[in-house]
Amino acid sequence: MAEQEASGLQVLLSTLQTSCDKDVILNILSVLTDLLSLGTGRRIHYVISKGGSEALLQAFTAAARIEPPDHSTLLPLLRLLARVGQRDRKFGLKVQKAEATDIILSLARRNLGQHLHLTHCLWVLRVCASNVTTGTTLGINGAVELLFKVITPYSKRNVRTVRAAIEALAALLKSKSNSQRAVNRGYLGGLLRLYQDWHHNDVSNNYIHIRRGLLLCLKHITNIQLGRETFLVSRGMEILFTSVQNCLSCKNLDPIITPVTQILRKCYPKEPLPVATVRSSYSFPLPGNVKAEPPCEVSEGDYESDGEEEAEKDLENEDVESKEEDYDLETDVNKLRSRPVLDRPEEELGQYEAMCPELSHNFQELESDSEEEKSLEDRTERLPFMPSHFIPSATSVKHPNYRWRNQSVTEMGPDPGEKDFKVSLQSWTKKEKCRWDQTDEKRDIAEAAQDADYYEEEDPARSHVLALRPLPKDAAWYKKMVYPECEASINPSPGGRLESSGIETRLLEKHQGDIPFHSPHFYIARAKRVKSIPDYKDLSFPDFWGHQPPPYSKPMLERKYGVQRDKVLDDVRRLIQPGDVIGRIVFDLDKPSHSSPGAPDCLTFFSKFESGNLRKAIQVREFEYDLIMNADVNSNQHHQWFYFEVRDMKSAVPYRFNIINCEKFNSQFNYGMQLVMYSVKEALQGRPHWLRAGHDICYYKNHYRCSAAAGEGVRGKFYYTLTFSIKFPHKDDVCYLAYHYPYTYSTMMSHLDVLEQNRNPKKVYWRQQTLCQTLGGNLCPLLTITSMPESKKRDDLEQFYNRPYVFLMARVHPGESNASWVMKGTLEFLVSSDPIADLLRKCFIFKIVPMLNPDGVINGNHRCSLSGDDLNRRWLTPSSQLHPTIYHTKGLLYYLRSIGRAPLVFCDYHGHSQKKNVFLYGCSIKETLWQAGCMVDTAVLTEDVGYRTLPKILDKVAPAFVMNSCSFLVEKSRASTARVVVWKEIGVLRSYTMESTYCGCSHGLYKGLQLGTQELEEMGSKFCLGLLILHLKSLPCSEKVMAQATLLLDLEEEITDRAQRSCSNSSLETDDEPPCVEEIDYSTDSSSDGEEDFSELDQEIQECLSWVEGETEDEGATMGQTCSSKALRGLYVSSQPASNSTALPLCSTALRVCSGFESSPV
Repeated sequence: MAEQEASGLQVLLSTLQTSCDKDVILNILSVLTDLLSLGTGRRIHYVISKGGSEALLQAFTAAARIEPPDHSTLLPLLRLLARVGQRDRKFGLKVQKAEATDIILSLARRNLGQHLHLTHCLWVLRVCASNVTTGTTLGINGAVELLFKVITPYSKRNVRTVRAAIEALAALLKSKSNSQRAVNRGYLGGLLRLYQDWHHNDVSNNYIHIRRGLLLCLKHITNIQLGRETFLVSRGMEILFTSVQNCLSCKNLDPIITPVTQILRKCYPKEPLPVATVRSSYSFPLPGNVKAEPPCEVSEGDYESDGEEEAEKDLENEDVESKEEDYDLETDVNKLRSRPVLDRPEEELGQYEAMCPELSHNFQELESDSEEEKSLEDRTERLPFMPSHFIPSATSVKHPNYRWRNQSVTEMGPDPGEKDFKVSLQSWTKKEKCRWDQTDEKRDIAEAAQDADYYEEEDPARSHVLALRPLPKDAAWYKKMVYPECEASINPSPGGRLESSGIETRLLEKHQGDIPFHSPHFYIARAKRVKSIPDYKDLSFPDFWGHQPPPYSKPMLERKYGVQRDKVLDDVRRLIQPGDVIGRIVFDLDKPSHSSPGAPDCLTFFSKFESGNLRKAIQVREFEYDLIMNADVNSNQHHQWFYFEVRDMKSAVPYRFNIINCEKFNSQFNYGMQLVMYSVKEALQGRPHWLRAGHDICYYKNHYRCSAAAGEGVRGKFYYTLTFSIKFPHKDDVCYLAYHYPYTYSTMMSHLDVLEQNRNPKKVYWRQQTLCQTLGGNLCPLLTITSMPESKKRDDLEQFYNRPYVFLMARVHPGESNASWVMKGTLEFLVSSDPIADLLRKCFIFKIVPMLNPDGVINGNHRCSLSGDDLNRRWLTPSSQLHPTIYHTKGLLYYLRSIGRAPLVFCDYHGHSQKKNVFLYGCSIKETLWQAGCMVDTAVLTEDVGYRTLPKILDKVAPAFVMNSCSFLVEKSRASTARVVVWKEIGVLRSYTMESTYCGCSHGLYKGLQLGTQELEEMGSKFCLGLLILHLKSLPCSEKVMAQATLLLDLEEEITDRAQRSCSNSSLETDDEPPCVEEIDYSTDSSSDGEEDFSELDQEIQECLSWVEGETEDEGATMGQTCSSKALRGLYVSSQPASNSTALPLCSTALRVCSGFESSPV
């Protein structure tokens, strides 16, 4: 049947190409018109696949050569060509091959006085020009000049023809050479004047399509630099900006507003960022012969780039993730296979034996009951940091064979109860096999507690006082909250600081201690020992006081319609109407003397505290500020993380902030994400919360550019603006704004102190050591957590020593603070008294590096370390000098593998700025090859699918986790990441990156909600639960453990099911980003304006069928009319009756073709 249907259509097309009988041709055209006017474009594509475009073109060229032209044949042919051609991607090439371009142009020129005939020619011309090559050919042959002649001067006569000509011109101007030709001939100014005429005279908005078409012409012309320059000289910015103002209130005028906004943003004169250099304000001298690159000064040139090049770069940015996943896949099986090789001499691995004391612990303390040992335990129990090995610094490894054995060891034994932590240094000699004796170590630590401070020995000048940032200056409020019983007045100091004598003590007394696992005492002590490039002397209040999750979850922000274009137009107003622009620098990290803080009606900014990032603040208007983030240290890029203080605000007034040097192509800020805010006044009134805040949030490309020199060779690097408005809750408050919930290095270290102090030492084996010293001189902690053996019996000790390892780490990227909150949840669960946690500790030994990049976190970086490197791209060949934390973490993993104890699970905690939910990236050879389209011989290539077990478990037990978002592909660009290197070189099957969204969830229990710290911490604890279930599924267990696990997990599953019963099944969810209410157009040449909408041209053609040939057009009187079937047939038959013997068989054939289409999907 299908063959008969196909053959019927082919008979029609073949007859159309060969027949010279006019009536036969008209009947075939009538049948094709009937067929293609029903259903969807699926039928047209079917006709195209059977050679319909070629048949119509051949019939057209034959009919056009007849003199005089027979329009009764030509018009239906042109209509069909327009309808079919717009859906045929190769139509332009087919037109050239049929040598029909000149014919179409010639026909148009001959019919300049016949508007009905000309309109048909213009439709086909528009379709042909959609192919840039064909459009260029048409332009060379004079099509641009012809069309400009048709559309000028302004007239409301023959509006259909004018519309068709304008839309054809817009298609032609997609060609760069045609745009150049139009500018050279002065057509851009003419188009602007024509647009003004149509805009001013279209009071009733009856000619929106014509106005939009003219805007598309301007949009394409301004894709080239000459076009933008001419547009500015012709005052195009002012013309379009003024014209769009009275359109904003009418949603039906979006087809006008959208292209105007795009043109204005694109033609806004490009400028460098208002900073002396785009390189970071902070630089750090690198060890050895490695030097940081000198700052790149911004030059005046090289900010402009052609629109096509701009569009190309935008497309590259837009598709970066899909390219990495689909086009960057590793297809070399040899490279995908595990290859356990070393990147260092094997004898060097012995150094890491000291980092695994649990494997040689003799647990003598299990039988120790003496009062002396108990007293010593009490004294040392509070010492949170007890490393028993040499702490390597960035320069300690001088050559590959350098050994750590028999070296002096740094012992760190601070007492959290004291105001200042004392970090001690003492000597320790490694004996025999480094068997750790706890009694000896306690004695060593007790002695070491009296030694000189480690940091002060290194740098005595660092013993400065770390002061808390000033509190709100409202004297009455200040007295009430801090000194309620004191009548003395509180006055600010000359420098704007409140006198801090006694304030810190009073605040510590006031702190209720009701924030779990947080101690301001511990935080201050830890913060005083931090080494930073700017040498911080201030404590931010939220980190000192602490954060408590609010008792509610915040839904994702609903995007206000038109918010992006409103912001863009507001930016354009600065250029056109600069009268109200203040332009005052109120904060400058580079030149503090140039700042003007404390000015009347002006906010005060500050960011020189741990993890802070704000480089410059410029007051634009009274309640609007442009903000510039600082680049990563020794870098000129990676602008995303921000964290700063703002004070001296008015309450209930919307302040607008524009962060103008963002770099990513898109952001979750366009899809419901909000930043976070912390109010000091709220905190001191008992509500110490980081809260999601901000409205009118959007993210879009701006007019700032970076020169090639400053952009490290990348010409015309683009920047994006994150804009948001905030109403502060109190007048003269002190508030902190951040990209995401901050989690500083000092927060992490003090958190470990609290966990160490609160753990049950009889049940929890906790060992906190120092992995290494960072480039900046800070210590990178390494944790070992497991369960104490039940006794010293051989079986219990053997079970302890043989527990499989799980290796976890986080925060290799400093700006991904959500990873630290997940890690916080993991750590708190692991040391808790929860029976599941107790069972989990009995099943695994956890090796944890909670913060891999302390220096980056401390100095407010987003992506890199002090070397300016992305540490998660250095795992293949890490440098012991430049990347010490990666070098020694990898060394420890090598050591575990060398003794046959490679981890069962490796997981690197990260944050993701482009996607929602929490998900895992893993590694699979087969899935990678399948995705790349490679043939996989499953008989030869076998693979353990156990890597999928853990994510499947997490999909069931963790509300924020989505299995469908997980990926197990191995990309070439990810070859040097921790996940891939540990999988290939260490041989860990379950090697993962866990990505947590900055935004919220699109499925399950938290669907539609933004994730807070409570949900992130929950994810960390649920990950632990998943590990326990994985152990039970994958490894042999004793009957006792299995029975205990069965009881506990049945209860857990019942609780989880009850919580998620009303939630949708995640397997039905997709990871596609829901579209915004408003189109988000980042590129300069995007089709988001609907230029390729086939329905519009189809509607024009349908409307044309109601015309009576030769009738004078009315001024839009027939606009919107549709044709009747009677009018349809009437236009395809001659004035004489067409019923003859020749046509009858064709009707029969047509019926078979019709039935074929009806049986096919439409």
